[in-house]
Amino acid sequence: MSSAPAIARSACSLALLFLVLTWAGEARAQLAVGNWARTDSTGMGMTLTVTACCNGGLRLAYHIPGVGNQPGTTMTVDSPMDGTDVPVLVNGKPSGETMAIKRVNALHMNGVVKMNGQLYGTSTSTMSADGKSVRTESIAHLPDGKTQKVIETWVRK
Repeated sequence: MSSAPAIARSACSLALLFLVLTWAGEARAQLAVGNWARTDSTGMGMTLTVTACCNGGLRLAYHIPGVGNQPGTTMTVDSPMDGTDVPVLVNGKPSGETMAIKRVNALHMNGVVKMNGQLYGTSTSTMSADGKSVRTESIAHLPDGKTQKVIETWVRK
C-alpha cells in the first residue's frame, strides 16, 4: 500500500507544517537555511534540508525514512516564497502535488497543498524568536470530507 505518491501525500501535510522556515526576507531566509529534524513521536525520523534557490526562493528537501523494507523517499519543493503553486517532486519525479508558500511576516508563514488540483491541506507556522525551532499547525483535508489537525515541532540540527 505504501507507494511513493502515497508516502508523499502522507508526508505532504507534515512538510506543509514546516513552511515557516521559508520566509522571503534575505536575513530571515539565511536563518532558515540548514538542516532540521521533526521532534514529535509521529515524525518518523523525517528531516529537512533548506537551501537557497530559485532567484531568492528556497529549496526544501524532505527526507522521509523507509518503513519496514520500503525504501526512503525524498520530497523536494523549489518555492519562490510568494504564494505561487509549485510542483512537489518525489524522488525527482512529479507527484501531482503542489505547494504554495506565502510569508505573512518575519516569524509567520501560511501554506496550501493541493493533490491533482484539489485542496489537501493548509498550515500556519511560527518560528521561535531565536530561530531554533518551529511550531506548525496543519489541517489535512481528507478524501472522506473530514479534516484532521496536526501540530508539529521542528528543531535545528
